[in-house]
Amino acid sequence: MSHIGYADEQRLNPLDVVERLAAGNDWSFERAGDDEITIVVSGRWTDYQLSYTWMADIEALHLACAFDLKVPERRRGETQALITLINEQLWVGHFDLWVKEGLVMYRHALVLAGGMTASSRQCEALLSTALDTCERYFAAFQFVVWAGKTAKDALAAAMFDTSGEA
Repeated sequence: MSHIGYADEQRLNPLDVVERLAAGNDWSFERAGDDEITIVVSGRWTDYQLSYTWMADIEALHLACAFDLKVPERRRGETQALITLINEQLWVGHFDLWVKEGLVMYRHALVLAGGMTASSRQCEALLSTALDTCERYFAAFQFVVWAGKTAKDALAAAMFDTSGEA
């Protein structure tokens, strides 16, 4: 008796769902093969490059969202401190600093174990969460990298909500 009988079943590629989502929203995208698609989405602060990767061996749809912010070596320690403070607040996904490239990236994955297929709504939610999270914390990264603020001060400044109109 096999415990992995679902492995022989043919499943839909979740990147087909993501491609339809990108095309339906008129987003620029490039399909690099059966296991990767990259989408460019304009946000309030910057453009975001979202790379979905289908990882068949672990049955997960991985999303990496990068934005145009190169962290100079001298600010990497404080950027790592900021990432730690931010990640403590996140319920899903996390930020990483790719040290070699000096890039900040938001990452999250949708596990599709047992032959499950990805729905449009799940792929939309993955994308929406990534964009919302990056938009929310982008200013904090800017404060650390370009204004020389501490991680704690940058996060406090970025999270300051105003209400009403002046």
